[in-house]
Amino acid sequence: MQVRIDDIVQMRKPHPCGSLEWVVTRVGADIGIRCLGCGRRVLLPRSRFEKRVKRVVGRLDPAQRDG
Repeated sequence: MQVRIDDIVQMRKPHPCGSLEWVVTRVGADIGIRCLGCGRRVLLPRSRFEKRVKRVVGRLDPAQRDG
């Protein structure tokens, strides 16, 4: 699966806050993602990320980034 920084992805299971959408913050052997509902950051191995992601929804606007 090809993902880039600032891609918005939909996961298969919802986060406890209720959100399904996450933004990719780091790409490499591990994938860093941030919940768009509550802001929680998670670091997953690429293999686990690829099993849990459902689809790429779109791209994050540069204005929405959190410095």
